Amino acid sequence: MKLASLKNSKSKDGELVVVSHDNQSYVSATDVAPNLLTAIEYWQTAEPLLKKKYQDLNQNKISGAVKITDEKIFESCLPRTWLFADGSAFIHHIKLVRQARKAELPATLLTTPLMYQAESGRFMAPTENIPQIDFSHGTDFEAEVGVIVDFVPKGISAEEALQHIKLCVILNDVSLRGLIPEELASGFGFFQSKPNKALSPLAVTIDELGGAWKDGRIHLPLLVDYNGQFFGRANAKEMHFHFGQLIAHAARTRDLAAGTLIGSGTVSNEDMSVGSCCLVEKRTLEQIHQNEIKTPYMSVGDTIEIKMLGENGENIFGRIYQKVEKHKI
Repeated sequence: MKLASLKNSKSKDGELVVVSHDNQSYVSATDVAPNLLTAIEYWQTAEPLLKKKYQDLNQNKISGAVKITDEKIFESCLPRTWLFADGSAFIHHIKLVRQARKAELPATLLTTPLMYQAESGRFMAPTENIPQIDFSHGTDFEAEVGVIVDFVPKGISAEEALQHIKLCVILNDVSLRGLIPEELASGFGFFQSKPNKALSPLAVTIDELGGAWKDGRIHLPLLVDYNGQFFGRANAKEMHFHFGQLIAHAARTRDLAAGTLIGSGTVSNEDMSVGSCCLVEKRTLEQIHQNEIKTPYMSVGDTIEIKMLGENGENIFGRIYQKVEKHKI
């Protein structure tokens, strides 16, 4: 099942729609729930009704289906939510970014997930421009995968946590690399350096992934083009911590509200031939292997495209396509 949120001038949560398997059409689902967040909060009731709409839409049994001709009609699939807990489950990425800022690796690198509470009050639309206040802030993209859960009780085990995953997404975790070192040095973590992010236009149920969902991970490459050129195709299967472990870590001392988003952190593989999913990795590798950083951070006019193709070449989540623009006050 594929769900999305139409832009709606009367609601910051958008308007819930069901999208066909081929991404070509949609049908309103506001008779089930006004928006995706509400649907997740009442998932036990909403899921069978949404699933029936999805089946009817794919079988051309719905007369009111609307053809999708413009991707800009969509908000991020989840326009806002209660909590976004972003992990860092790819060890190779952790090693590279720590090396970039000359920081030591945590002693618990392989046993305890890294995680921070990220901005969730508003996600940028998947085609919305990325505002840049100052080039010195070091604007970077980070291509990730994520999951949306229903209510998760505190103290849950990693295996039990997997049962609470209701939807999967991809996302662009915009980061301001020039602000990160000073913020972390203060001892209080990310804030100004982690502004609004963008989610994919489509959120999908696990069954849409077919055999690519295994062991709490998505076994598919995340495709990243930067300024219209290939940049990376790292495979998301190489998460060191699977999503059940990330959810359990987030819920160690608190319940997680239905609609909580859990991010994987930047997808990253040790195989350099697959490229990267963020600029800081490429810059660090240039420093290591060429003794010179050649790639600048994003500037006005630069574009980033993120998508994931299924086992049969289908575009699972739609695409994130964003351009950097000068911030207008």
